[in-house]
Amino acid sequence: MPNPTSRHSKSRKNKRRANWKISMPNIELCTECQEPKLPHRVCMSCGTYNGKKILEVVEKDSL
Repeated sequence: MPNPTSRHSKSRKNKRRANWKISMPNIELCTECQEPKLPHRVCMSCGTYNGKKILEVVEKDSL
């Protein structure tokens, strides 16, 4: 495979990489306990998803 004959400038390279920024995740409140959670995930504080109890949440004993 042949090599490129002319090099790309720094500004052309930086323009291409300008859209590589990170974005904040969408955070919504749980409908049961009003804790923040990611969408389409089970709430880790109460264990519900879509209004149904999915997980049994057990609290840890503190030492």
